Amino acid sequence: MKKYMRTALEVEAVQYAPNQSLEDGFELWTKVITNGWINSDNLVQIKREDGTLVCPFIENKRGRVFIKEGDYIISEADNEKHVCGARKFANRYQEMD
Repeated sequence: MKKYMRTALEVEAVQYAPNQSLEDGFELWTKVITNGWINSDNLVQIKREDGTLVCPFIENKRGRVFIKEGDYIISEADNEKHVCGARKFANRYQEMD
């Protein structure tokens, strides 16, 4: 089997934190759990003033991607956004000067 190396691609990235307008939207925690969309371990949960819990997500070609604690939001030149876990991010990306 052949081996391949990822092509260098300059991206912008920031570790997710609430109140930075990084997400594309929010879904009710109860809906995420009820629908069983994903493993809910470490999902970011934000408590609204009315007491409801919501989970932030981004939308991309693959659909809705929920954000977990420590995840980075990556923006490519074509404005496509991705979510990358902190451990994978450290192995895949190097900070540029």
